[in-house]
Amino acid sequence: MGKLSTISMLCVLILAMLGGFSNARKVTKLHFYVQDIISGPNQTVWEVARAEITANSATTFGLVRVVDDLITATADPNSKALGRLQGQVTFADFEESAPLMNLNVVFKAGTYNGSVITMLGRNAVTDKREYAIVGGSGDFRLVKGHAITSTYSVDLATGHVVLEYTLYVVHGKSSTLSDM
Repeated sequence: MGKLSTISMLCVLILAMLGGFSNARKVTKLHFYVQDIISGPNQTVWEVARAEITANSATTFGLVRVVDDLITATADPNSKALGRLQGQVTFADFEESAPLMNLNVVFKAGTYNGSVITMLGRNAVTDKREYAIVGGSGDFRLVKGHAITSTYSVDLATGHVVLEYTLYVVHGKSSTLSDM
């Protein structure tokens, strides 16, 4: 029996090394747009705190905002609603305007309805910004990965900013955003 157990264990190890258990974790690419309304009657970004230093800081140090933005399938705000981007933006750098982003992607439609992806990162305003995906719930339990975001468009007259997001998510289920 000892010899059979050893052979079985070797087979399991070989299968594992060759990817025999690769179905357990998948990489899913999610692509969507966020409708960020920074002013006006339908504002989705609100200042909730500021430090004594904020008004005199070149980087707005100490300012805290909360967001509850619509997530859509395309850049058009009237396209299919997928969920909400909710979280906190904290300006915490004396030298550069690069707020800390603490965000949840809350899916409210489709395949991932009820699931959440949590992102955290520094938002140095460049062409492309990157955040760590640090957790999730529902279909995204034990998730990890990264998100890349960029500004798609800005309309200062209406206060409407469209952000484009691409997430690379390692999780226990494989599918695409089009399955939503």
